[in-house]
Amino acid sequence: MFRDTQSSWLSTLRHDVPASLVVSLVAVPLSLGIAMASGAPLTAGLIAAVVGGIVAGALGGSAVQVSGPAAGLSLVVVDLVHTYGWRATCMITLLAGAVQLVLGVFKAARAALAVSPAVLHGMLAAVGVIIALSQLHIVLGGSSQRSAIANLVELPGQILHLHGHKVAVGVLTITVLALWTRLPRRIKAVPAPLAALLTAAVTAWAFGWDVTRVDLSGGFTDWAFPVLPQGDWHLVVASVLLVALLAGCESLLCSVAVDGMHGGRRADLDQELTGQGVANMVSGALGGLPLAGVIVRSTANVAAGGRTRWSTILHGVWVLVFATGFGWSITLIPLEALAALLVFIGMQMVNLGHIRKVHGHGEVPVYVVTLVTVILLGLAEGVLAGLALAALLALRRLTWVTVLKRAEGDGRLHVTISGSLTFLGVPRLTRELRTIPAGTPVDLDLNIDFMDNGAFEAIHSWRLDHERMGGTVDIDELHDEWYALAASGAHMLPVKSPPKAPDRWWLPWAQRRRRPEPVPLDGAVAGAQECLLTAGAREYHRSTAPLVRPIFTELARKQQPTHLFITCADSRIMPSLITASGPGDLFTVRNIGNLVPRRGSEPHDDSMVAAIEYATQVLGVHTITVCGHSGCGAMAGVLSGGVQAGSLPGLRRWLRHGDHSLATFIDTEGDRLHSGALDVLCRVNVQQQLENLRTYRKVDEQVRAGKLELVGLFFDIGSARVHMVPPLRPSNAPRTFDHPVAAGEE
Repeated sequence: MFRDTQSSWLSTLRHDVPASLVVSLVAVPLSLGIAMASGAPLTAGLIAAVVGGIVAGALGGSAVQVSGPAAGLSLVVVDLVHTYGWRATCMITLLAGAVQLVLGVFKAARAALAVSPAVLHGMLAAVGVIIALSQLHIVLGGSSQRSAIANLVELPGQILHLHGHKVAVGVLTITVLALWTRLPRRIKAVPAPLAALLTAAVTAWAFGWDVTRVDLSGGFTDWAFPVLPQGDWHLVVASVLLVALLAGCESLLCSVAVDGMHGGRRADLDQELTGQGVANMVSGALGGLPLAGVIVRSTANVAAGGRTRWSTILHGVWVLVFATGFGWSITLIPLEALAALLVFIGMQMVNLGHIRKVHGHGEVPVYVVTLVTVILLGLAEGVLAGLALAALLALRRLTWVTVLKRAEGDGRLHVTISGSLTFLGVPRLTRELRTIPAGTPVDLDLNIDFMDNGAFEAIHSWRLDHERMGGTVDIDELHDEWYALAASGAHMLPVKSPPKAPDRWWLPWAQRRRRPEPVPLDGAVAGAQECLLTAGAREYHRSTAPLVRPIFTELARKQQPTHLFITCADSRIMPSLITASGPGDLFTVRNIGNLVPRRGSEPHDDSMVAAIEYATQVLGVHTITVCGHSGCGAMAGVLSGGVQAGSLPGLRRWLRHGDHSLATFIDTEGDRLHSGALDVLCRVNVQQQLENLRTYRKVDEQVRAGKLELVGLFFDIGSARVHMVPPLRPSNAPRTFDHPVAAGEE
């Protein structure tokens, strides 16, 4: 137990402490900027960052998510400050935290995931546009207006009256932010926002520029408990719910996104919502901004190596130390530099990747309506408009019925009905069916996932009428038997029947409808798996062998494969399944990590050499394919420097053949290490094995002569997709051999 505790502390010191320092350097300038955009005291942003780190980090349900003031909430806060005042806004934050706490206790977190991401992305993009327009006026030496339209109208006049030094500071800040990502990796270790503000502050001080300085007066020392908002209590309640729901949704969606960035414990969303609620209550009570989980800081935490909640908690501690011990340094920052930082952040919030995603799912109208309405009318109105349109589009998809008709050569008509058949789709359904000529023989395919009574009555009545007029209707249901059950009078519950596991040979034994029964062998209690194989062989003899016997009878004389297929021994990789190949197509070699030892490498391996020689010089294959896969355990061992091989000396020796892959990975991807590094190495490994193949002279000669093709594949197990992996260099590029080749050596 002591050893486990010691190991845990060592891991925290090694990974979480450095990550917390990096995140705190990102959090300080962003928190100041968001407070400025929210119309709140600048110290309110620092308070929210401290509370988000310490309280939300300690009580939340995500191991690595970082919480703090969020740009997406700034529009709500600035409106609340103008309407009720700052101390009343703090009370609204406190009450919103209480609402989040109650929702978390009652396990309501999953409901927040029902919000369309297109609405959230559109809202954030609109907030980014509004922030950028308002802060651009400050960069130009003026003051922002109350609305985005007013800021846009006033912008030309503001440009005509530029204030030299203030504009220079803003332009300098944006330039540093834009160019920072292109600098060497060692320099980029300093977060871009911090570097930009430091550069602006030092430059303005060195040249004596006339700029506006950040004012921290009335900060931590002027604390007063929040007061209740005065005004229509309906509007106050609406404001509390708006802050609670927006902050909660952003936090929960951020948790889900961050879960895909690391390999640690998955987030408990209800606990996360509870922790966010307590943190918002504390932040409101202390005079801080409302807070939420923030993707920028969370991504920085994962990228910096944060593994546990200690990195989040410590980042809050560092922000507190900075604010109390070095707060004077903040007053050296030009206000125009903070405004320029906000302009840059606002531009980044219009994420083209989000637009591509919503376009791929047909949700661009939701995104655009949300964005435009938020800009023109306000945040709450825009979110409601986006949700309403998303609901309408979802209802339209659920009720959309597709009827495809195709005439067959024998005079029959093939009709396919697809979609969810409800009473809302009955008008279109009956209109399409009544266009079918009387007396026509019809093959009707029902490719549906639901059918209510109204849709059944429409199809059944049409069928009876069509058959009475001399036609025929043969109905084939491709999924659940909705029509057949309804016609038999069966009570159809549940509304959507669970999918039936198809009885297919490629399914694992545990998922087949008729699992092979183990056949006991003499004295074999421990041979359960062998019994399953025996039962599987008997199943093959009973159902499959009669179908494939003619093929194997022909193949028994000679094999003529066209491909040498080299892949991993992983049980989840099925070469014939993922390549849609049959008997006699692939000459297959499998080993740990789909490694091809380079010619002359140690430890020596003749089995792979023999396979390559036989495939290329006897069988005359046209293609050699190396297929890697996601989450490869061998590559995890290579990435760990052999540590994960443990006490397996044979495995450690074999994994030495992956050293070149690791070297290539570090050389090509070393400056982009992230939580998906393992899968990147798995792809690089495929490329390196293609290179290793060309260390064999005969292979290299055939490749350069165009007689042999080397192909790289990567099988993503989670998505069941096969991807092409490009080679490291063209096939006609000359090969430099690492070892001298003796006469006659292959």
